[in-house]
Amino acid sequence: MKQPAHGGNLAWAAALAGCPPSAILDFSASINPLGPPSSAISAIQTHISELRAYPDPDYQELRTALAQLHQLSPEWILPGNGSAELLTLAGRDFSQLAETYLLTPAFGDYRRALKAFDVNVFECPLSFVREQWSLVLSQSQGTQNKGLLLNNPHNPTGTLFQKETILPYLEQFALVVVDEAFMDFLPADRQQSLVPVVRDYPNLVILRSLTKFYSLPGLRLGYAIAHPEHLRKWQLWRDPWPVNVLAAAAGVAVVQDTEFQQKTWDWLPPARTQLFEGLAQIPGLQPHAGAANFLLVESDQPTSWLQQTLLKRKQILIRDCLSFPELGERYFRVAVRLESENQRLLEALAEILSGKDKPEK
Repeated sequence: MKQPAHGGNLAWAAALAGCPPSAILDFSASINPLGPPSSAISAIQTHISELRAYPDPDYQELRTALAQLHQLSPEWILPGNGSAELLTLAGRDFSQLAETYLLTPAFGDYRRALKAFDVNVFECPLSFVREQWSLVLSQSQGTQNKGLLLNNPHNPTGTLFQKETILPYLEQFALVVVDEAFMDFLPADRQQSLVPVVRDYPNLVILRSLTKFYSLPGLRLGYAIAHPEHLRKWQLWRDPWPVNVLAAAAGVAVVQDTEFQQKTWDWLPPARTQLFEGLAQIPGLQPHAGAANFLLVESDQPTSWLQQTLLKRKQILIRDCLSFPELGERYFRVAVRLESENQRLLEALAEILSGKDKPEK
């Protein structure tokens, strides 16, 4: 079975570990371990009977719920079959420009979407100075016939860029797409979202995901926030009914689930600190501080060896960074999970890395 390019491939992991997929403790996909929330399950059960009818092609109820969340009008919202579908539409947009700047290391699906439309890509590496990743683009690089694609918080480093860092680029580039898939993991008073300024910039598109925070990746649900004229163009480009009725119903329910949101914000900081400090105490590992629900870790040992050894011995799956060419074998990424699960990972890593069968450098 082919090595997966994304996290969360439990079929591949189970085949390698020689166990059923349900036995794998998955740190490779950055999904909230507290979910799915009961509000989502209840909404799905309530709307089962709607499977015999087509979804509302305008998704008015879902768009209204999302618009209320962001204090916008519904026409500024476009639901999608996960943010991946919307990213593909962004790729088509970028193909109409002379060049698109891609912040790297970059989530592999960005390159997939850009390559699908033969976009001319210029890679812009993050700088790493004094143990901090930072975004710095030369002012002369941006023109009104170029695009910019980035995410915030950044995947895979976990860096949270301040809104003021990104705002100048909205004046330079013809199109700026900001993927905020992990922004929900920060409480409202700590978020650096560009949603509050989207009305001021018709060249800005924000992508959001409902599957990571609410632990619903199997439903495939995301949405774009942009000027209504921009979203109407995207609507003409895509297939009808991209979001199924159960995903739409769950989406309406979860964005109103303030109890689950607060529970997540209470869980994440101490669990992330526990995992970060535990990793830092293991010789040969250097975790990078991050604002999201995952940590990037630098390793003295090849991470493909470490990944496969963890699977075969402990049925634990971590995310290698081979799909990030700038990182490769030197790094891996782990999701933050429940504290007992984090501890299981830490003990497994410490045991394996202290062993005598480590590969030679």
